[in-house]
Amino acid sequence: MIVTRELTKRFGSTLAVDAVSLDVREGDRYGFLGPNGSGKTTLVRMLLGLVYATSGEIEVLGKPVPKRVAEILPEVGALVESPAAYPHLSGRRNLTLLDAAGRGGRRRDRGRRVGEALDQVGLSGIDNRPVKAYSLGMRQRLGIAGALLRKPRLLVLDEPTNGLDPQGIKEIRELLLALNAGGTTIFLSSHLLAEVEQLCTRVGIVDRGRLVLEDDVENLRALTGRVLLDTPDQDAAAAVLDGQLESRDGERLVIRHEDPAKLNALLVEAGVRVVSIGAERRSLEQVVLEVTGSGSDRFDRRPA
Repeated sequence: MIVTRELTKRFGSTLAVDAVSLDVREGDRYGFLGPNGSGKTTLVRMLLGLVYATSGEIEVLGKPVPKRVAEILPEVGALVESPAAYPHLSGRRNLTLLDAAGRGGRRRDRGRRVGEALDQVGLSGIDNRPVKAYSLGMRQRLGIAGALLRKPRLLVLDEPTNGLDPQGIKEIRELLLALNAGGTTIFLSSHLLAEVEQLCTRVGIVDRGRLVLEDDVENLRALTGRVLLDTPDQDAAAAVLDGQLESRDGERLVIRHEDPAKLNALLVEAGVRVVSIGAERRSLEQVVLEVTGSGSDRFDRRPA
């Protein structure tokens, strides 16, 4: 669905994207991650033909970009950076104009498409107030609705849950999962790593313009060889564990052990109450921090 080869972008002396080779497959829910200033938005804009590459190649839906971008855009929905809208018009009117510019056709069909998109993002009940009166979360929902008007094969989203509360984030996650189950490939950038961990099947991580890691989320969240145990009987559990206890935090114990089932049987036999037990996995946050360092938007004072 998206392939880049040695994709590079310079702005004068600044190297924003440095020889990035992505492989986004059909059916992926692909998370594009990295610190602020790492080149994510610049690369997304190049995928859509909004910014031209300095060198390298881009293919989207099997066609070269920007040479044949006009052919692929009808099958791509996108939200990049802040949602664009005429602030003095209502959300419904903005979507109507967007649909007319992109598809034309009969007014009745246009109204149906706009209504379906608004319903998908939880804005079916909006009134005629202008967009300038919308909250940040409502504007974000409207931007996603605009990306869904064409029923895209590929959906490209830059920080899609920006400004949404926890319930709104959950709703958008469920919407994206449903779209993906219906055949839409999802490519999104986000700073919400816990959300990406729940939603995405594959990730690419960039740092200072370079792609430093690309893999399946399941592979990255490898087992650590430790077990997480919640128990009110900490001292009794520690006595049974015979030196395998690594740390404790409240009622949670971290134990060096490979098999939660065997450990559970041992504890229950010893009369230890087990509230929950399970193998520990690396979090996506740990993976990103390992490969990107402190982040590219820090400007610490240097020692004198």
